[in-house]
Amino acid sequence: MADTLDSLTAALLHAAQKAGAAAADAIAVSGTSVSIDVLNGALEHAERSEGVDIGLRVLIGKRQACVSSSDTSPTTLATMAERAVAMARQAPEDPSIGLADADQLAQAPEIAALELADPAPEPAPAALEDDARRAEDAALGHEGISQVQAASAGYGRTRIHLAASNGFSGGYARSSRAISCVAITGQGTAMERDYFGDARVFQSDLMGPEEIGNIAATRTLARAGARQPRTGSFPVLFDERIASSLIGHLLAAVNGTAIARGASWLRDSLGQQVLPASLSLIEDPHRHRTSGSRPFDA
Repeated sequence: MADTLDSLTAALLHAAQKAGAAAADAIAVSGTSVSIDVLNGALEHAERSEGVDIGLRVLIGKRQACVSSSDTSPTTLATMAERAVAMARQAPEDPSIGLADADQLAQAPEIAALELADPAPEPAPAALEDDARRAEDAALGHEGISQVQAASAGYGRTRIHLAASNGFSGGYARSSRAISCVAITGQGTAMERDYFGDARVFQSDLMGPEEIGNIAATRTLARAGARQPRTGSFPVLFDERIASSLIGHLLAAVNGTAIARGASWLRDSLGQQVLPASLSLIEDPHRHRTSGSRPFDA
């Protein structure tokens, strides 16, 4: 059997139907990642990984079960389907599960227009090492930075294909390129650290290693001499790293699965104002060259 991702998902759906599933969806993901760490100007760690992972969800009425594997042999696909169906028959009923109706499916998404995968070739390990070393050198160039805990550069490329028994089938590729640096100032109990990193879909959009190292050092030096504030009420300005996590809590709370299962603290707030009237939160999954974008979900 050809091990293309679309053929793997088709084979999983066929196996699920043969095993007795009323409906199913399947996903196949292949990925490559390379990471390089530098310490004190020398290569500290290099890692490369490649692999294919598959997942299958089967539905029988309002019962479902999910299984996954990294073995794509025909025997394994059949075994996965049989076990998933057996598990689903014993699972509790969930009134909120089901596949999307035909009119809810993504229609011919313009995947290429989203620019989720950089067409440039995979960077050589030596190029990643050079990026990490340059970031470290830049951070160490700041007076007061005693050492760099870690300087890293990485690359990843992933291909995804999703298919379901409701007729949906689609796939896309995405890439990532990243550089990060963690700087330290002071010694002993006066030691402080901070970091900075940048990750982009396209290599050409990535910040330069020197800029990343400089920002990591500047953030770290700003922490020097930090002390606990006195007790009181003060106006607070959240750094963007913290501000984004606050929005993350809200997104998790409005997740449909969490609300359907009663696990959200906003489960009884449907239709109510939960943000200040002057603040809007807009979901746009079709931003170009953005890691969070995608042509379809699930």
